Amino acid sequence: MGTTLLDPVVKKNYLEVCDRITAAAESAGRNPQQVQLVVVTKGHPVEAVLAALNAGASCLGENYTEEGIAKMQALSASGRPASPVSWHMIGHVQSRKAEEVVKHFDWLHSLDSLKLAHRLDRFAAEVGLRLPALLECNVSGEESKFGWLASRPETWDRLLPVIEEILGLKNLEVRGLMTMAPFLPSPEEARPFFQRLVRLRDWLANRFQ
Repeated sequence: MGTTLLDPVVKKNYLEVCDRITAAAESAGRNPQQVQLVVVTKGHPVEAVLAALNAGASCLGENYTEEGIAKMQALSASGRPASPVSWHMIGHVQSRKAEEVVKHFDWLHSLDSLKLAHRLDRFAAEVGLRLPALLECNVSGEESKFGWLASRPETWDRLLPVIEEILGLKNLEVRGLMTMAPFLPSPEEARPFFQRLVRLRDWLANRFQ
């Protein structure tokens, strides 16, 4: 499983996105090297994953455990990847899938319940690792979204006991927050939701120093 017909297209798109990230980071006064690009490969064949790796990607995101694991196994059987790849679980995870996430993925982007946190902690302890995770927060208030409800700042105090308990789990490493903004026609319309998430992050950071 080497070069594929997808390689030129995927590489062109990948490099364009990298250039846009660099430009945006520099415009915001940030170091582009501190921005991590996760290439979402859900729903794409292994050939597309290989093309992304050939383009230079090193972080891959999957929504479903079974699909992600199947791709990992296919790449391993092919002798790829030669360079390290970090696999990120970005979709909603049912608590019964916690063991598979711990065993196969390097990151979880969608920790959204105390029950899931305890199961992840338990399985991570069994294999002797700390799983990096992001806490999923619903800052839009949409009923269709997963995550802790955090659309109204006056209710943020309710999150403190749960987050304090999660931070106390020895085999989970909370790295930050995640949210899913509403699907809107313009990126600018989604900006306020991410700004609210930043305010929530800063608010929590002041309470868990």
